[in-house]
Amino acid sequence: MTSDQDNRRGALLMMAAMGAFVCNDAMMKVALADLPIGQTLFLRGVAASLLTAIIAWQHGGFANRPSGPEARAIGWRTIGEIGGTGCFMVALTHLPLADLTAILQALPLAVTLAAAIFLREQVGWRRWSAILVGFSGVLLIVQPGGSTFSPYAIWALVSVCFITLRDLSTRRIAGRVPSALVAHITAVAVMMLGLVLLPFQSWEPVAWQHIAALLGAAVFLSIGYLTVVAATRTGDIGFVAPYRYTGLVWAILLGVVFFAEMPSVFMLAGSAIIVGAGLYAFWRERRLRNQMRKRATNQPAPLP
Repeated sequence: MTSDQDNRRGALLMMAAMGAFVCNDAMMKVALADLPIGQTLFLRGVAASLLTAIIAWQHGGFANRPSGPEARAIGWRTIGEIGGTGCFMVALTHLPLADLTAILQALPLAVTLAAAIFLREQVGWRRWSAILVGFSGVLLIVQPGGSTFSPYAIWALVSVCFITLRDLSTRRIAGRVPSALVAHITAVAVMMLGLVLLPFQSWEPVAWQHIAALLGAAVFLSIGYLTVVAATRTGDIGFVAPYRYTGLVWAILLGVVFFAEMPSVFMLAGSAIIVGAGLYAFWRERRLRNQMRKRATNQPAPLP
């Protein structure tokens, strides 16, 4: 049973992870203005892989070799990270930072949906309703068929699907596998994605501002990798997951300050719907889990 202290620690880790990921996204958006996706992923990946390797080595992360089921879970998680990162970067190049981040706020609802379909987790009509309402908020942001619709929003939605696979797989990695090792494997995999894309794109000159942005992105990405894995595995998922929404605040602020991207009314309204539906779904899930724990605790002891 997860303690209150673990839940508070998991919440703080999740907030730190979201802030780090959004800062990484902002710096990558700066680099992507002049550099191709493959080049930016590769250069950032080299730095991130070195950083996570050092951290994993210092914490003995390479000493524990994952078992068969753990290795498969890490493998699926890595596939989800590669697909999610690739689609996200395409969307990031063309969409405002806040709009893209708002679409990704549907991730917790997508995880609940996927857990119900693929993991046979029980989801009642109230949470099904929250999922439908939440995705209506996504449609309000994307506005398919509208004059402001961007086809790159589809890349963002596909990214949500891949990241859902990542998060479900993370929950199946045993606690004995160090978070630093998982983060390092992820960083190397994303770097390899950039390497694969290099032959299909031109190599552009790298200026000092690009180096600064990519190094900063690598640092924040490494922090994000480490803290999001630790958050998912430390606290109760129903308590910790709602703190993902703090990333939206960071995205709006950074978008306004650094990219002069003012959020639209549709974006703000859609975000409010997604966050509200997500918070209700989390509250409902946590309440049901508490009820199940009470029932288990009140069960009479079996007769000898």
